[in-house]
Amino acid sequence: MNNSTNFTATEGRLDVQAIETRYALRVAARLTEQTHSLPHDVIERLRFARERARERARQVALRSAASVTGSAGGTLTLGGAGGETGWWWRVASLAPVLALVAGLVLIQQQNDSEQTRLAADIDAALLADDLPPVAYTDAGFAEFLRQAHD
Repeated sequence: MNNSTNFTATEGRLDVQAIETRYALRVAARLTEQTHSLPHDVIERLRFARERARERARQVALRSAASVTGSAGGTLTLGGAGGETGWWWRVASLAPVLALVAGLVLIQQQNDSEQTRLAADIDAALLADDLPPVAYTDAGFAEFLRQAHD
């Protein structure tokens, strides 16, 4: 409703992210300044731990992205590409198809019964009329009907 409130909330989130980023950069800079006074073996262990942490973060990001937007054969899936899905997901994925097929069958049955009812009404009108059905096929009778309505 109030655009200024929404803008302020968004702006607040951006400010928090900017503050966190600045803080992280300052901490990283201070740690880098202090590495000159550390022994070489400690620096190597820290470098190795940093590389492991980056690799774990990459793997977590890839796993979480694959579980939301995994691609399997060109289709977007939930639960990961090639992941094992339970029977409940298979049943749930078939439910819309079954509903569509059931709807189409019901529509066809309704259409058939409507056509049958209309044909029965026409047949009943023809048989209840005083004229024989052959009279309706006569070209002169059709002309007679057109003149009678004019």
